[in-house]
Amino acid sequence: MRFFNKTNKYSLLFAAILIIIFAVILSSCGEIPIAGSPGAGGETTVFEGVKLTPIAQQGNNALKGTQDIDKESYRLVIDGLVEKPLSISYDELAAYKQESWLMDLNCVEGWGFTAKWTGPRLSDILQDAGVKPEAKIAVFYTSEVPDEGYTSLDLEYIIENEILLALKINDIVLPAERGFPFQVVAKSKYGYKWAKWVTHIELSSDANYRGYWEKVGYNNNADDTGPAFE
Repeated sequence: MRFFNKTNKYSLLFAAILIIIFAVILSSCGEIPIAGSPGAGGETTVFEGVKLTPIAQQGNNALKGTQDIDKESYRLVIDGLVEKPLSISYDELAAYKQESWLMDLNCVEGWGFTAKWTGPRLSDILQDAGVKPEAKIAVFYTSEVPDEGYTSLDLEYIIENEILLALKINDIVLPAERGFPFQVVAKSKYGYKWAKWVTHIELSSDANYRGYWEKVGYNNNADDTGPAFE
């Protein structure tokens, strides 16, 4: 009987410890993001029923490391074959109608991720600039390679696909490492067409134009289901 009492005593103690541990776990569950709701810091975890890749887990590339662009002094210059050259502030970009897409970014290196991208349509901005009929492509200049075009996209592709300039990713203001103030959301194109840290967009008639990556052999078409190299 004495042995039974001693065993029962330890059993009760062990049960009490388990109850305390379980209570601690339950109290911490409120900090775990619920599917379909914002996660830590307000980052959205699910969009249109699809689980999004957290920003911290997204792949990323840069030629010269993260670029630091000041929001207050930033201007996006749009010129070339336009009737009205523009110099647009960040707040003016944010004032355009914003749309959200669920989209995969696929890199030629083999990695990719899924995110919610939010921003204005580039075609709406170009409409304000008044694109001239002879314009065929948009050349994107970035703070990484300001003296040469980083890449380009066909104007027809931009309009037909309603290409976005994403000011937000997963409902978070685009971080500097992801390309603040915006990243070009080049639908169904490899990642090197998704220009970051863009400071200047030039409209050109040169349909054979090659940007930084295309000059070293990457496919100018860049369809993410096609060959990476020409």
